[in-house]
Amino acid sequence: MLIAGVDEVGRGPLAGDVVAAAVILPPQFELDGLNDSKKISDKKRERLFDEIKQQALAWSVARASVEEIDDINILQASLLAMKRAVQALEPQPDFVQVDGNKLPEWSYPSEAIVQGDGKVAAISAASVLAKVTRDREMQAFDAKYPGYGFASHKGYPTKAHLNALAELGVSPIHRRSYAPVKKFLQQELF
Repeated sequence: MLIAGVDEVGRGPLAGDVVAAAVILPPQFELDGLNDSKKISDKKRERLFDEIKQQALAWSVARASVEEIDDINILQASLLAMKRAVQALEPQPDFVQVDGNKLPEWSYPSEAIVQGDGKVAAISAASVLAKVTRDREMQAFDAKYPGYGFASHKGYPTKAHLNALAELGVSPIHRRSYAPVKKFLQQELF
């Protein structure tokens, strides 16, 4: 039976896409140091990222855009990104384990597992793939939109990020439906 683990990253940031990954691991898979991506150092995540991709039976990374987040809300966008990640797997899974307490609308037999990214290896692996992918994108955005500090805060609402928003205004990758960004947009109108 092929079991996929699914997780997403990027629900809290004010900028950038929400990114999800799905991973099917081989039976008796073991990878030293694999855990919830938030509990692993950047350097270790980078190493695990490559090892997971090499050893997985299947993996995929998908996203929901800033525009989709603003249009359907972050929860629905997260579920959409997870659905896209699972649909992109080849081979397709027989069962799906999703981090959290909600499942996307799909026909896959599945279960939601609260804090699954720390309990289930395939979900942990998906967590790492999603986080490294999103972090790399935010580093690229740091070069494209200098001054916001995306490489350091990854779009999260830190004091430095809010100060940059106040000084530079809203960038094309900011989520306009999020309250702090909405506030700056309203200030720009006056």
